[in-house]
Amino acid sequence: MKARVHIMLKDGVLDPQGEAVRHALGTLGFAGVEGVRQGKVIELDLAATDKTAAEAEVRAMCEKLLANTVIEKYSVEIA
Repeated sequence: MKARVHIMLKDGVLDPQGEAVRHALGTLGFAGVEGVRQGKVIELDLAATDKTAAEAEVRAMCEKLLANTVIEKYSVEIA
């Protein structure tokens, strides 16, 4: 079973990497970009066979290690 975790900074949290990308895009002539938020994707290969249990386990991983829940939000996809 595979899990994909999308992690993004929460709304209102300054995103300096996103701002740097936005600025660089403007420098390259892409003037219509008003904002960029940069995040990360983590893919996990799981031995689990139960989708509900796998999602609960991945959420626990996010809460304990993968995401800084003070400033980041995450979503989990199980396939």
